Amino acid sequence: MVPLRLRSLIAAALFALASGCSGDSDRPVTVVVLGDPGSSFVTGPRLNAAAQLVRSATAEGLVGFDEQGRAIPALADRWIVTDDGLSYIFRLRDGTWPDGSEISGETARAALISAIAQQRSGPLAGDLAAIDEVRAMAGRVVEIRLRQQMPDMLQILAQPELGLVRGGRGAGPMRLSRNKDVAILRAIAPEDRGLPAQPGWKDRVRRLELAALPAQKAIDRFNGDEADVVLGGRFADFPRLDAKGVARGAVRLDPVAGLFGLAVMHEDGFLSRPENREALALAIDRDALIGALNVGGWTATTRIVNPGLEGDNGTIGERWPGRSMAERREIAAGRVARWKDSRSAPAALRIALPAGPGADRLFARLAEDYKAIGLDVRRVGENAEADLRLIDSVARYARAPWFLNQLNCSARRALCNPQADRLVAEALDESDPAKRAELYASAEAQLTITNGFIPFGVPIRWSLVAGKASGFVANPWNVHPLMPMALRPK
Repeated sequence: MVPLRLRSLIAAALFALASGCSGDSDRPVTVVVLGDPGSSFVTGPRLNAAAQLVRSATAEGLVGFDEQGRAIPALADRWIVTDDGLSYIFRLRDGTWPDGSEISGETARAALISAIAQQRSGPLAGDLAAIDEVRAMAGRVVEIRLRQQMPDMLQILAQPELGLVRGGRGAGPMRLSRNKDVAILRAIAPEDRGLPAQPGWKDRVRRLELAALPAQKAIDRFNGDEADVVLGGRFADFPRLDAKGVARGAVRLDPVAGLFGLAVMHEDGFLSRPENREALALAIDRDALIGALNVGGWTATTRIVNPGLEGDNGTIGERWPGRSMAERREIAAGRVARWKDSRSAPAALRIALPAGPGADRLFARLAEDYKAIGLDVRRVGENAEADLRLIDSVARYARAPWFLNQLNCSARRALCNPQADRLVAEALDESDPAKRAELYASAEAQLTITNGFIPFGVPIRWSLVAGKASGFVANPWNVHPLMPMALRPK
């Protein structure tokens, strides 16, 4: 027979264990995004990282993303692409909008046209130019007709900015409430979204709380077991991970493509000549930059379009092949010296960078590189008036048009080339894939000659994931939807 005191201890232990389990089951999934507090609720054509997550969770598009960054059914439960690749036909699921009206071809068409119109001044403007027409067909069918084949059209339609709303609200898959600066998201039951009911649904889902915080606070929360996942990490804050003692096993790097380099903001003074702007690109020691940033596997490049992407015809290669760093700097220093001989010495170039220890290291490297060719530089805030400004953007899809559209004259992100824009426009109307690839390569060549953008390499994106977290997968798009994180593993 078990003594009374021992039985009491066992009962207490079992009660504590049960209480602990219950408490854990009731605990929300906590996600922190690097950014300004309250930025989860930003709206408009340009969404920050936190607002993109909230938009994707609460206003799905015709298609959405799964945790691996693959396009999956959302408002449309199935679709077909015509043999010529110029028409995407979507069959919408049963269901209603939050105002109770039916999700129909007409209402979805109106919402999509509105979302596309908002992007006329947004980051997807150039990519959506391939859409010729959006039509509502019988019942719950929407057709998108294209001017040219777009193999990445589903990837574009899944972007947060193309989440569809009616009366200012989207159809899920999650509902949003707010507690000060914290976004509280709850999964909507499948039957309330026009989908088949799932047995045991309530036991499968957890509420999710999302907050945007500065990097230091976000990492502290993670280290203190107060956050399950931290998203939105960039190069500027990467050194904080070692400084804060974050376990390497918790760090996830996304193998992204995109633009990471300096945009030339004007063509005045020393920057008025393409050869002088090229001198700035020649002088950068990208191998040393890799060491300074200390990110394993980071890829440096001198190309505007990241090398090795699908559709690259191979006619554009890395710049200055066969020239050593010393030779490149000698060429660059000669151009600076000739400018100084013919004019007064150029003022220190203002480089706009974000705050953070990674940006400190980047600026130190750039200052050393430019000093080696006779130029002075000074650092200014990322939103200040500048001569050179950092561009750090992940490609929404990994083909040449995305890169070229970001540097289009209408985007106003860097010194541009109208001839390159014309070549991209011609490519939109070119049906032959080989000829289209030639046009894109010619456009990249024109932008390269302009030297309006000085590439460093691919962007750097990292996240922190606790061992108990689920629904997170590193992927090439830096896409991490919240709905999979709110589901318990099966």
